[in-house]
Amino acid sequence: MLSGERKEGGSPRFGKLHLPVGLWINSPRKQLAKLGRRWPSAASHVFGRGGNSSGRGGSPAPYVDTFLNAPDILPRHCTVRAGPEPPAMVRPSRGAPVTHNGCLLLREAELHPGDLLGMGEHFLFMYKDPRTGGSGPARPPWLPARPGATPPGPGWAFSCRLCGRGLQERGEALAAYLDGREPVLRFRPREEEALLGEIVRAAAAGAGDLPPLGPATLLALCVQHSARELELGHLPRLLGRLARLIKEAVWEKIKEIGDRQPENHPEGVPEVPLTPEAVSVELRPLMLWMANTTELLSFVQEKVMEMEKEADQEGLSSDPQLCNDLELCDEAMALLDEVIMCTFQQSVYYLTKTLYSTLPALLDSNPFTAGAELPGPGAELGAMPPGLRPTLGVFQAALELTSQCELHPDLVSQTFGYLFFFSNASLLNSLMERGQGRPFYQWSRAVQIRTNLDLVLDWLQGAGLGDIATEFFRKLSMAVNLLCVPRTSLLKASWSSLRTDHPTLTPAQLHHLLSHYQLGPGHGPPPAWDPPPAERDAVDTGDIFESFSSHPPLILPLGSSRLRLTGQVTDDALHRELRRLRRLLWDLEQQELPANHRHGPPVVTPP
Repeated sequence: MLSGERKEGGSPRFGKLHLPVGLWINSPRKQLAKLGRRWPSAASHVFGRGGNSSGRGGSPAPYVDTFLNAPDILPRHCTVRAGPEPPAMVRPSRGAPVTHNGCLLLREAELHPGDLLGMGEHFLFMYKDPRTGGSGPARPPWLPARPGATPPGPGWAFSCRLCGRGLQERGEALAAYLDGREPVLRFRPREEEALLGEIVRAAAAGAGDLPPLGPATLLALCVQHSARELELGHLPRLLGRLARLIKEAVWEKIKEIGDRQPENHPEGVPEVPLTPEAVSVELRPLMLWMANTTELLSFVQEKVMEMEKEADQEGLSSDPQLCNDLELCDEAMALLDEVIMCTFQQSVYYLTKTLYSTLPALLDSNPFTAGAELPGPGAELGAMPPGLRPTLGVFQAALELTSQCELHPDLVSQTFGYLFFFSNASLLNSLMERGQGRPFYQWSRAVQIRTNLDLVLDWLQGAGLGDIATEFFRKLSMAVNLLCVPRTSLLKASWSSLRTDHPTLTPAQLHHLLSHYQLGPGHGPPPAWDPPPAERDAVDTGDIFESFSSHPPLILPLGSSRLRLTGQVTDDALHRELRRLRRLLWDLEQQELPANHRHGPPVVTPP
């Protein structure tokens, strides 16, 4: 319920609010009212100036429950929403001057009995919730001393604004925040650039022993603070600045890695292939950025969806300013998309570059060495035949790297999908090329290749990558299976039966393998292997080599972020970094004060 009286000296139009029964409170400066005995049937109550139009293209003004007539009241000024259970929520409209218990209200906040809402310079309302049974708090809630009510900056505890606390009590409260394990990072907009830059700089330098997703967690805390505490238009600007900082850090890291590569050394210096250990060290920073940016992007998407949902609830989905904010958010998310794409591309580039020199051994090495037994499924890398260890070493290094960086499972599978795609195409092309004019397509060599491939697939199965490997090595497996068919059985087969048994091979590839198969001196391919006229054109014009440009597209993960911003911070390294950043913000805030007003970070006195 609401009621009110006009401000002294104000316009006569600032009269009584014609609402159901409420309580009157006199004030020398502002109109006071009280949210009273019962809620209207609707779940929300809108305060505003109203009018015939919104001023934007002559469109109808938004619905208003309580009309407030004052120059600084917007057509839709403030909304109070009540759910089935307390507390109610209050949310200012964009650009609307609203105070909550004397503090400027920038975001949606909880509304408790006794809270004071100021709207513009002329109206002040007191809230009372009948669902609480009329029992009010012992301490007036509009005093900033409410436990747990902390304005954005860390220096709030030393500001004397009728807080009702002694200096020691305020110092202890600030110390508890600076050293606490709550996942909270408060800052003022003027300190935002320094804070974001410090987080990104520390992450790029690899300083400290943060958990793999620590940088994303800290940045998400900044996003969360902006979304909850700062003015409505702040979040899009923060996201843009954050995305640009990450992109610049990643681009610089990519350049550093490229400058260290052997091909960029002076002429005359022989190029040394990358080892799995070396490529793992080089790629760790990029993989960490990929993992952190992926989780941060998912978190940002959640916040932007919340922004859109809130706008829909208030009927502001077509507001031009909101549309501009959402466009800025889209641009920031596009930059984060670009970072993920680029780090993925660079990672698979260096991994495939390392694989390129190791893969030929799968076609050339003989696993049946004298006195050696073939390892079974789940064997360690050291138990594998020597010719397979370099290739499997690259896969193992990549698997360990993705695990250490806590890369999203969807990106892990896509990383190995690309590596297996490359390996399949590279080996198949080499198989096709080496069979031309040389006695390479023969049963004994095919059995060696088949055994090597089976050992690789068994090892990948033990590493949890069997399904992905089977899918991407299918064409190579089918080509090798064809060459492993005993010669007597192969001579009895026809073109149509071979096409049916080996469907992944194109007509050109199948014809190439059959036409160069070693049947012995003076024996050419039998007539039954000739393709029918209907497929002759596909054989003559088809390419026998696999294209590396037909790789699977990168699909960014969907769903909620894996970052956990609730509960206590249990990781000690993350807690240390959080404390360091809080003290950095404290120092920046203190530097703005005169020297005789500055304080060092308070320390809690042990009990």
